[in-house]
Amino acid sequence: MDINFRKAKFKALAATIEQCPDTDVPEIVMSGRSNVGKSSLINALADNSKLARVSQTPGKTRAVVFFDFDDKLRIADLPGYGYAKISKEKKAAFSSLADSYFTSGRKFDLVLHLMDIRREPTEEDVAMLEYMNANNIRYFVVFTKCDKFSNAQLRRRIEELKDIYNFDENADIFAVSSSKKQGINELREAIAKLLL
Repeated sequence: MDINFRKAKFKALAATIEQCPDTDVPEIVMSGRSNVGKSSLINALADNSKLARVSQTPGKTRAVVFFDFDDKLRIADLPGYGYAKISKEKKAAFSSLADSYFTSGRKFDLVLHLMDIRREPTEEDVAMLEYMNANNIRYFVVFTKCDKFSNAQLRRRIEELKDIYNFDENADIFAVSSSKKQGINELREAIAKLLL
């Protein structure tokens, strides 16, 4: 599918699964821990630094935020997990929203699962990958904040993480830096190709 990623706009905000807009175009779900760089990646894909709000406070996104790209693709940005500075009740509510997104029967085509390449695996990351593997959910692994590594270091680190995580054998793996636009074109192309 030919997608002009620069033709991007905010679509909707949903605090409950019932508020989510109808899926009339292919939909991609973005998941990952708080502060992993989901908003920055959306902005990099759109080549628009003001499209998604980038917060300095982890856990600030407490709803599903939808963005439309070229009226051909929708990205649903789920609340991040692992936010330490909020109450257990709020944490449970955000987690419930993300869970219900996957269990409600809502149709989506792909999950972009983001992980900070500099950090060690979290229980939530491992659980998410196990869940997607067990339920045959198609996903791309997107390692963020990769500009701190040389190419050789990056290759070594990705191999290390492959040994730690149980990635699906069909999962594509990307190394990106939203600030340096590293790996962004490759990710755009892979998304467009998947949705052909």
